[in-house]
Amino acid sequence: MKKIISSILGSLILSGGIVSCTDMLEEYNPGGGTMDQYAETDNYIAFVNQCYFAMTRYFYGTADGTSSWGKPQALSAGYMALSEAETDLWTSAADFVTNQQNYFWYMGGAINTTYTAGFWNCAYDGIGACNTAIDMAKYNRSYTAEQLNSYIAEARMMRAVYYFNLVEQFGGVVMITDTKGENITYSPKRTDPLTIYNEVIIPDLEFAAENLNIGDDATTTDPPRKAAIAFLAKAYLQKVRWDNDKATCYQKALEAAKKLIDDCESGGTKYNTHMYNNLADVFAEENNYMNKEALWKQRWAVDGKAQSGSTGLANLNRNDERFNCWLTHFGARQNLGEDHENWEGSKEGDFMPTQHLLSLFVQNDGTLDPRFKQWFTTQWNCNRETGYEWTQSDCSIYGKDASMVGKKINYGDLAIKIVMPQDADYAEEVAKAKTSNYLLVDYKKLYSDSEKEIIDNNSDGTENQLRYFWPVLNKHNSSNYIVESYAKYRLGNLNATFIMRTPEVYLIAAEAALQLGDATTAARYVNKIRSRAGANSLASVNLRDIIDERGRELCGEYNRFFDLVRVGYLDDASYLQQTHPNLAKYYKKEYILKPIPQAYIDLMENGSDFINPGY
Repeated sequence: MKKIISSILGSLILSGGIVSCTDMLEEYNPGGGTMDQYAETDNYIAFVNQCYFAMTRYFYGTADGTSSWGKPQALSAGYMALSEAETDLWTSAADFVTNQQNYFWYMGGAINTTYTAGFWNCAYDGIGACNTAIDMAKYNRSYTAEQLNSYIAEARMMRAVYYFNLVEQFGGVVMITDTKGENITYSPKRTDPLTIYNEVIIPDLEFAAENLNIGDDATTTDPPRKAAIAFLAKAYLQKVRWDNDKATCYQKALEAAKKLIDDCESGGTKYNTHMYNNLADVFAEENNYMNKEALWKQRWAVDGKAQSGSTGLANLNRNDERFNCWLTHFGARQNLGEDHENWEGSKEGDFMPTQHLLSLFVQNDGTLDPRFKQWFTTQWNCNRETGYEWTQSDCSIYGKDASMVGKKINYGDLAIKIVMPQDADYAEEVAKAKTSNYLLVDYKKLYSDSEKEIIDNNSDGTENQLRYFWPVLNKHNSSNYIVESYAKYRLGNLNATFIMRTPEVYLIAAEAALQLGDATTAARYVNKIRSRAGANSLASVNLRDIIDERGRELCGEYNRFFDLVRVGYLDDASYLQQTHPNLAKYYKKEYILKPIPQAYIDLMENGSDFINPGY
């Protein structure tokens, strides 16, 4: 029992949650049973299940947000913000940025680590649960060695994922891998990232890659073996950020990725690895529960209430909300919580595509990559039951002809349409923009190709009201919602969240092959993805081509921050000056590492050791 208390206590100290520990230690145990005894039974699986709790509380699919001053707050809380937001692909909603706090929300004059605290705390809570599950396995006599190893593999897989995220966001952190209590101290050692990779992340993933169940395509949070192999490839590739022996890292990443590529191209007979031939099938709702392309998913729907309750709101899959345009700026939308799903989720979002992201979908021949039309919503129908009549005010705001005043958009009719210059009907739509019954949003009035940014103001200095409408990423969307609170506009998407897909493995292999000098193989892997998408093939590829392809294929899928730091594009502001100039204004190299929570720093006797550069 002491060992388990030590494990829990250790995780609480690491997360800065020591206050709650006293009550736990003094809890009365009327049954007299011990954790060791509990582990001997079939109930051991409860220890394993606890390993996932932290992930469902904070990580994949749990993006949450707040609003400030009536406008969406740049980078509101959630894992999506740490992994995707404010890179070269996304900006804050409507480019609503007035100071560096809006871009780097943990800064702004005084250091603010409120946001990163949730990430830090949940990661260490998860690590504590994983250590407990691993340690308790030795007491179990209910399962065969093979069954027990599969459960241990789950715990070790999750521990590796937690440490991967900690290291990549914070750099050196505290490494604790047991329940003996040696790390329970108010002066913990900060372990360097390479050591954590070599002693925890890689060995844990290798064990998982050998011992996890093969699994099928059904929605489940439990990772199948292909997930461990894929994450091993991902970890080896990311490890080059810290390891001087980069050639070995690339070779190991390629070897792991190739296992799944070979399996995919031979029909998935060994690991059940597949990739859809039809792009439309990838995020089709009917394929959510059984998805051949998914390597790992997180499940949300558990019963009729899902993850209900005030604390359960964080557990709902709500990333769909974060990408929505600010539909309240147009009267054709009905402002009721239960109607949100008709407008792809929430009434307002946080992440607006940058000009750079949209430019990635323009091919060299001037046509649009087919993925743009599949993965972005550019049209919305009126969801107001009584319809909408154009007002004089709205006609003035959106540049409509005065003759449009009083014209009606009926329920179900087209209300908003965004057009790209590459669209076949672009010239026709722009020509009738002032008299079309719907709101027409011209890309050229929304984004400046020359400035590489959003057009915030019109030529006369007035605010550009069209910037509140943008192509909305729909990968996370679903009609399967639960409404928690209309007043708070809480909607939960109960479909599974995709953590990794087969195309990412191809792109990992492409980057590794290129870095090892095999540009031909790299191009073949990239073109495999492009061919499936119906995009034009590339005669050759360089590193920038691969990173751009990752942006197109994986945008919104928790990768972009890791990609940019891995290849050195955030070593200074030069890359952002090309792709996101407004962000480059505020960028400092120190922002590569996030600030460790102040509450933790204040709790530790050697707290100064945990202050990252620049904070």
